[in-house]
Amino acid sequence: MATDPFPLSPTPVHLPDAVLDDLRDRLARTRAPLGDPDDWSYGVPRGYLTELLAYWREGFDWRRAEAAINAYEHYTVTVDGVPVHFLRRAGVGPRPVPLILSHGWPWTFWHWSKVIDPLADPGAHGGDPADAFDVLVPTLPGFGLPGPLTGEPDLTFVRVADLWHTLMTDVLGYRRYAAGGCDIGALVCGQLGHKYADSLYGIHIGSGQRLDFLNGDRAWDVAQGRPIPADAPADVRERTIELDRRFAVHVTAQMLEPATLAPGLSDSPAGLLAWLLARWAKWSDHGGDVESVFTKDDLLTHATLYWATNAIGSSIRYYSNINRHPWRPSHDRRPVVEAPTGITFVGFENPPGVTTDQRVRSFLAGDRADWYHHVNLTAHDHGGHFIPWENPRAWIDDLRRTFRGRRP
Repeated sequence: MATDPFPLSPTPVHLPDAVLDDLRDRLARTRAPLGDPDDWSYGVPRGYLTELLAYWREGFDWRRAEAAINAYEHYTVTVDGVPVHFLRRAGVGPRPVPLILSHGWPWTFWHWSKVIDPLADPGAHGGDPADAFDVLVPTLPGFGLPGPLTGEPDLTFVRVADLWHTLMTDVLGYRRYAAGGCDIGALVCGQLGHKYADSLYGIHIGSGQRLDFLNGDRAWDVAQGRPIPADAPADVRERTIELDRRFAVHVTAQMLEPATLAPGLSDSPAGLLAWLLARWAKWSDHGGDVESVFTKDDLLTHATLYWATNAIGSSIRYYSNINRHPWRPSHDRRPVVEAPTGITFVGFENPPGVTTDQRVRSFLAGDRADWYHHVNLTAHDHGGHFIPWENPRAWIDDLRRTFRGRRP
């Protein structure tokens, strides 16, 4: 258990009026590009982006979003020289387990907002109080709060895992803790489960990538330079091309030239929103209506957190950093990730030729399964890349199941 009372003083989130006024002024002076089609064939459609920009300027109420965020405790602390922000919701139950949840790109800490209360207070949400967690949700350093980072060329999921472990054990005083994450956050959890397994009850993640999957000379190429086999079935070929189109753009640009991309996104809220929106729209399982997953207010809450803290440059550098400072093992034991691991898979990200019913078997037959001490593998038809936001009930149930029987 951590020291009681909690050893830090809360610091509520507050964006300065001057920053919000400057945002509205820049939005009013947006210069639209010429000739863009009004559909998704070239990327973000001009009409929808124009609609969102107008709402950001005239209708979106950041202070209302900020009040919802500040319904939780927020803390800022420096860990090994790096400023860290995290949200906390104290657990309500007989023996809450500390749980740290790590997001990815282009997420914010607020993408976890739909699962925080049920995980912390299951009894108030139809669950068993014995499943309660003391929930902590940090912002990945360089992704916004408490402010932008400059430099930090070695800031990768590997170093973040070290920061999180120091935060949980040395700063907050937990002897053992649980961890959950998606996207970059899943890699953070994997590294925690690799290097600090003895301090973990376990981890629960999405996707279950190998920790070295961004190592190598062509890590920016989703296909690693391999052509689609000429004899591949039509559905496999089509799915491979679909996944390449979904993920290749940001990986390539952000790994190879983040410093070229950053100035335009840091200077133009329209440019920033377009770059983020393309990912939120392409990666979520929305059936053709992105606002069925992210309302305008949702989209702009996340976008405002990136804009107001000038975080886009330091967030996209993670891709280049991990390729320049590749993952290296801390031990040579198998599995690589020794902590008990649960994984939630979703149908929207099924590999080519694999159905949701086949997803777990496909994982077990591949080269990633023996990297993990997997104890709970589940696949769901519904949900995209932002699983805790898109299908929170599935994520909550899966995570609880991973840690049942592993509590003190």
